[in-house]
Amino acid sequence: KYSGSLLLQKKYKDVESTLKIKEVDGLELVKKFSEQMESMLRRKVEAVERLVEAAEDADLNHEYNSSLEFDYYNSLLINEKDENDNYVELGDEFILEPNEHFNNLLVNTTYSDIQLPTNVYNKDPDILNGVYMSEALNPIFVDNFERDPTLTWQYFGSSTGFFRLYPGIKWLPDENGVISFDCRNRGWYIQAATSPKDIVIVVDVSGSMKGLRMTIAKHTIITILDTLGENDFVNIIAYNDYVHFIEPCFKGILVQADRDNREHFKQLVDELQAKGVGTVNKALTESFKILREFRDAGQGGLCNQAIMLITDGAVEDYEAVFEKYNWPDRKVRVFTYLIGREVTFAPNVKWIACNNKGYYTQISTLADVQENVMEYLHVLSRPMVINHDHDIIWTEAYMDSALFASQAQSLLLMTTVAMPVFSKKNETRSHGILLGVVGSDVPLRELLKLAPRYKYKEGKKLKPKPNYNSVDLSEVEWEDQDEILRTAMINGETGYLSMDVKVPVDKGKRVLFLTNDYFFTDISGTPFSLGVVLSRGHGEYILLGNTSVEEGLHDLLQPDLSLANEWIYCITDIDPDHRKLSQLEAVIRFLTGEEPDLECDEELVQEVLFDAVVTAPMEAYWTTLALNMSMETEVGVEMAFLGTRAGLMRSALYVGSEKISNRKFLTQKDKESIFTMDHFPLWYRRAAEHPPGSFIYSIVSEDDSGNPSLNTRAEERGRESFSHLASHAVAISTSPHRSILHTVLVYQTAMEKAVFNVASLSSLQILNCFLVDNNGFILVSKRPAEVREELHCLLLTVCLFCFDCRVTMYDYQAMCKVPYHHHSGARPLLSPIYAFLAAVKWLITHKHKKHDILQPCDTEYPVFVYEPAIKEANGLIECGDCQKMFVAQQIASSNLLLLITDAVCDCSVFPPVLLDAKEVKYILPLKCERMRSQKLRRRPDTCHAFHPEENAQDCGGTAEISVSPTLLFLPLALLLQ
Repeated sequence: KYSGSLLLQKKYKDVESTLKIKEVDGLELVKKFSEQMESMLRRKVEAVERLVEAAEDADLNHEYNSSLEFDYYNSLLINEKDENDNYVELGDEFILEPNEHFNNLLVNTTYSDIQLPTNVYNKDPDILNGVYMSEALNPIFVDNFERDPTLTWQYFGSSTGFFRLYPGIKWLPDENGVISFDCRNRGWYIQAATSPKDIVIVVDVSGSMKGLRMTIAKHTIITILDTLGENDFVNIIAYNDYVHFIEPCFKGILVQADRDNREHFKQLVDELQAKGVGTVNKALTESFKILREFRDAGQGGLCNQAIMLITDGAVEDYEAVFEKYNWPDRKVRVFTYLIGREVTFAPNVKWIACNNKGYYTQISTLADVQENVMEYLHVLSRPMVINHDHDIIWTEAYMDSALFASQAQSLLLMTTVAMPVFSKKNETRSHGILLGVVGSDVPLRELLKLAPRYKYKEGKKLKPKPNYNSVDLSEVEWEDQDEILRTAMINGETGYLSMDVKVPVDKGKRVLFLTNDYFFTDISGTPFSLGVVLSRGHGEYILLGNTSVEEGLHDLLQPDLSLANEWIYCITDIDPDHRKLSQLEAVIRFLTGEEPDLECDEELVQEVLFDAVVTAPMEAYWTTLALNMSMETEVGVEMAFLGTRAGLMRSALYVGSEKISNRKFLTQKDKESIFTMDHFPLWYRRAAEHPPGSFIYSIVSEDDSGNPSLNTRAEERGRESFSHLASHAVAISTSPHRSILHTVLVYQTAMEKAVFNVASLSSLQILNCFLVDNNGFILVSKRPAEVREELHCLLLTVCLFCFDCRVTMYDYQAMCKVPYHHHSGARPLLSPIYAFLAAVKWLITHKHKKHDILQPCDTEYPVFVYEPAIKEANGLIECGDCQKMFVAQQIASSNLLLLITDAVCDCSVFPPVLLDAKEVKYILPLKCERMRSQKLRRRPDTCHAFHPEENAQDCGGTAEISVSPTLLFLPLALLLQ
């Protein structure tokens, strides 16, 4: 009655003869999306290519001036004034305005500015010359943005450490006054600057490395790890009297340097302790063997190979090892890092690097680490630079939390396109000088716009975790046990696959059982593949109605109607005059011809027109009901609303807005209840997967944890602050055996008065009565205090006597607390952390934070689903000294069960049935096997390992970038505090 479902069904029946049912061609759809994405991504590449050309030409025409004086916009200092109200040096006025295209950050779209990490001196001659030269990029940034208004951030990361960003922003330091962001540590920089690499890090843990030397060595290892990415492979060997792999599971192999493995290594590096006597020969021999075996087996990165030797001295006769394993071809470069101020062993350590195409540096303090580690990237980039091979790289999807974290920007999933910038000067050719890397970010929401959700049925939704970087397809579509889908997409194939899947919804409390059809193809010119999922049933079809613009416009203007504002009915984010329009306003202006320049999806707009007309009578129906409601006899019904596949919604209130029990519902504060860019509302999805004509009852809770509760915040509001929804799928029959879901109708009711008079049944003291949904959650019960105990009995009842309804779900993207172990030794410096400030902060605070560290893990959790084929069941539960009688009966045309149990017998003997996720603890051999596994992956197309013209004698020296003078005083200030 309150939803008006019968009326709406009749309205669809009336127009059935005019409807067209279009079957979605999945392959055609995925190819169309792929072509659109290829075109969009190609424009990003062209923008980056223009920046590369401009940067290299500017460098060619620039003469280095060691005494150059030049003021530039420093992003930390802009708009800052001194005590005399004068702008500080490098901090002139820089106009900043909020810009919707850049997440409403304050930006300057006419100019870029410069960011430097705290450990780089902002007036170093190399910095000033690089900044002055790169001023030539400003007009290119602006021109690129004018040509392609969908561009976001464009930037140039210099090999000397400065970062030129367009549009310019104000950069804020962290709470300790430090800017730790270093563009050279970012994945896009590393991938563009070097080819894939296999790295074995060899660290001296003999007794002479105790104290500060060990701390510096650990920070050096962590900094090296931070220069590795998804295309690289790594292992770490520690040596003293004997050689050991710091992760025994990785003995004799290399593992992919993905984020999980890098973080795992960092924890193990923390445990290293110095003792014994160092013998490096065995460690070098083991390293060469691993690299040779991987090279011969076609494993690893199949490009660069290197050993990183970290030691405070080398006295052995190690020449024989190099003669046996590396000379004369020198396929493995050896980079050496001499730790400490002692120079006695410097010639030996440098000899190792210079005779193995590597590079030698001495690291005396923590402040030296970053710049000295970066030298190896310059060496590995030489062959590519000498050849002038401008490879285009695309990063994996990642969450950029570092770039603008201080400005509280919402995290965006993105990919970056980047290219290296080389010196074209003839005199520097053999040195292969890398000037830096240019890049541009592509938020994946821009790709989502080209493959909008309303064109197909959604599959699984990814919820990013705190350290989210990228997730393997096998951890999302984990029913693909044989990895058929994964393999096909990695190989860039075009094809089709069908799978039965379990999709978690409602924060994992419920599950949908779907049969999905997967269609996939590659995106030409990129390393990406695209997959589209169509769910069997209503997901395979689109309903097309024949409605005139005049008729549809009239109904679109009704006040109870809204459209999904995150969907792209019309493109409003390119023309500045259109950005202020809501999607509904844009559709209306498009239809009336007021905005002839608007680009709109005509098929989707036609669907909206049809939906607006066919659902228009609901407004009058609901209004009439509301006016005639008897407040005495019909208390509790709050609102009715409907949603259609085209993202159209209508709603009506049966009570005043102040009486709504859940005020977040159907608002932006409750994303699960509205149409968004990447999902349909939860009430729509659940109803869509049930038979047409049935009502789906569920609890909508204002509890932020999402836990349904009968007494949530009852004390605060004086009544239960949750409400019940009844969702009803309206389908259009097109044949005796086929129906197309098009609209979901819902009414919402506060359960102060039960839907069924369960309370009267419970008046018999010997009975407890519950109304529960198909996932075991209690909707109505007379005794809220007894819910937990009775819920345990209910789940046992349903599962043991009715059907095996327990479904185990897995989360391969979970985060778990790291168990706390007492041990000595310093915490690693979490990179990027620079110089003494970070070291002192670590010494003071990190021991206290150890309990809160999270690490990636796998978890499992139970979900309960009642088997609808079981209409009723009864029996006895043995509860120790008594038997508990129960009767369960399915309520027709709903997802509800009525459960009646006797109240006398105590069943608390049963352990609680918990729905919490538990970490999957793998036994050691299995855990080891999982960690060692090497999944099939697509490697980069090019490799630049060596070049005959490179100057191998350019193999050692000290860092050339000055440390900021202020940096040296920061630790003292912090200690004094």
